[in-house]
Amino acid sequence: MTPAPGRPTDNLPRGALFAVLAAAAFALMAAGVKAASALVPGEVIVFFRSAVGLLVLLPWLLRHGTGAIRTRRLGGHLWRAAFGVCAMYAFFYALAHLHLAEAILLTYSTPLFIPFIAWAWIREPPPPVIFPAVALGLAGIALIARPAAGLAVSSASVAGVLSGVCAAAAMVSIRRIADTEPATRVVFYFSALSTLITAVPLAWSWSAVPAPALALLVGIGVLATLGQLCLTRAYALAPAARIGAFTYVAVVFGGLIGWALWRERPDAASVAGMALVVGCCLLAGWRPATRAAARP
Repeated sequence: MTPAPGRPTDNLPRGALFAVLAAAAFALMAAGVKAASALVPGEVIVFFRSAVGLLVLLPWLLRHGTGAIRTRRLGGHLWRAAFGVCAMYAFFYALAHLHLAEAILLTYSTPLFIPFIAWAWIREPPPPVIFPAVALGLAGIALIARPAAGLAVSSASVAGVLSGVCAAAAMVSIRRIADTEPATRVVFYFSALSTLITAVPLAWSWSAVPAPALALLVGIGVLATLGQLCLTRAYALAPAARIGAFTYVAVVFGGLIGWALWRERPDAASVAGMALVVGCCLLAGWRPATRAAARP
């Protein structure tokens, strides 16, 4: 069958490859954040992640000129940057205090929250399958973040869940402006605005950055940008519903890296919680293709 004009031919193998490469980049970035958190304050890490990403995008800006970033949706970009920065602060705090795979998984719980935020914010009602998926997903999160020995839930676990909520809000904010703003412009404004926002806390949290930490900080920014580019390419090559499953390989990579570097071994309850969350996120993000395929 000849593909419809203007639509790329689906290539799941290549899309899956780029999704796995993105997962590896994000897992390595998270490991870098965890290592750097022992050397410099979290505010410095968040700033460098944004600033290095902006520097990586500068060649694109020089090539296409200022016309590529001309926008009438600055307010929408500000919302996206604000939610994204909050997600980064929460995620990086969770990485410093939780097992690597657990922190990554909590941030990857965004599909559980996106439908409800979209419902409240842009009036997109969720499909019925969302409600049981979210109930089981929250049970999985409870297994991961359960209080040890009856103690209160840790602040790191709360931060991990908050990072997922803020990331979900950031995704919905992108949807609000996607009708006029291409992906490259959204990424550029996020990098530029988040660099400005995260520079403010440096006034009271800046400290000298040792050479090993500087190398980690640069690597964090490069890996984060590389992961974004690979993931964007993956979603361009194959349907989102099929690519989403491969993004959770980041949790596996995080578990392997956490075991190799910090001897982190999740217990049975955490593994069960991870399986629940991954399964429910895939269910929450799944959409039947029959209606879309029937449209002319």
